[in-house]
Amino acid sequence: MDAVTIARRVTTARCRHTLRGYVVSLSIGIVGLPNVGKSTLFTALTKKGGLAANYPFATIDPNVGIVNVPDDRLQKLADIVNPGRIVPATVEFVDIAGLVKGANEGEGLGNQFLANIRETDAICEVVRYFKDPNVMREVGRMGDFVDPAADADTIMTELILADLQTLEKQLPKLEKEAKRDHELMPKLEVAKRLTAWLNEGNRAATLEMTPEERAAAKGLFLLTMKPILYVANVDEDMLGQELEPIDGVTPIAICAKVEAELSELDPEEAAEYLETLGLERPGLEVLAQAAYKLLGLQSFFTAGEMEVKAWTVRQGATAPQAAGVIHSDFERGFIKAEVISYDDYVELGGEAGARAAGRLRMEGKDYVMADGDVVHFRFNV
Repeated sequence: MDAVTIARRVTTARCRHTLRGYVVSLSIGIVGLPNVGKSTLFTALTKKGGLAANYPFATIDPNVGIVNVPDDRLQKLADIVNPGRIVPATVEFVDIAGLVKGANEGEGLGNQFLANIRETDAICEVVRYFKDPNVMREVGRMGDFVDPAADADTIMTELILADLQTLEKQLPKLEKEAKRDHELMPKLEVAKRLTAWLNEGNRAATLEMTPEERAAAKGLFLLTMKPILYVANVDEDMLGQELEPIDGVTPIAICAKVEAELSELDPEEAAEYLETLGLERPGLEVLAQAAYKLLGLQSFFTAGEMEVKAWTVRQGATAPQAAGVIHSDFERGFIKAEVISYDDYVELGGEAGARAAGRLRMEGKDYVMADGDVVHFRFNV
């Protein structure tokens, strides 16, 4: 195909990619004990209005919400190209009903909820730090007493026990299959190591493994292999305070009630409210960005008259893989990527300035995308 035809096809693709493209599907399950403020947090996070009630299992079917990832770079790119719209990257949050002790054995519809967690890419656990004598901690138990570490341990124990059940079911089958197919031996061996590790009360993800073992472990579909972050649902007067780590992870302090109020205000009123609290930005923005990093994600941008858009790729993705996020044809027929770093794009006033300064690079199939790259893809199908 001649260069003119290729150029025409690339130009057409740039105009239509938002209609025909697809988005990387990545989700984070919001979990916790009943009445820790998960649904209140989810409602504020997504402005979707999930059911919030003061009794266990108020949320039986998981609510799903798509949340924008705040990125100040989008507006700076838009100031240069004046697009019709700005499209941020997104993360999917799934509000999963409260777990209780014994969930791994089916307590409180536990099996159903554990299955919902299994379908997500990572876990966001909400832990209660706020005090409220009217909140039920467990079925039949009210009180103002809070014990974040113990609550987090309860959830982790249920996840570990669920993983042990998973391995118990898989091991006999793996042993038989490994006798016939020796390529499955690494998966069998890591399953045995993980069983012993979990029996000691440890998360699967904390076991020291080689890259090959970790790849084999992914095929076991263990809950405690998932990345995890903790959200401390605090009282308003605790905002800004440093919190003790949970399982080696420092919780993100958020007051779900405050975030719910912020979600109902217009931007100016919300900014004033944040100022009175001594906060620079809402806790939910911090959470969305933390979730993005937790999943090992980064953004690249496309910028034109139609739109400025952030696209999501995993860290370490190559140029063809990034092209495939926009459209499978882009990856299949990948030729080159025209790449400008975000800093160069802004400093030099856009594509024309970057090209004139020699800062527009032509990258091939082996190029590893950098966070913030502004890209046009050349392809041929």
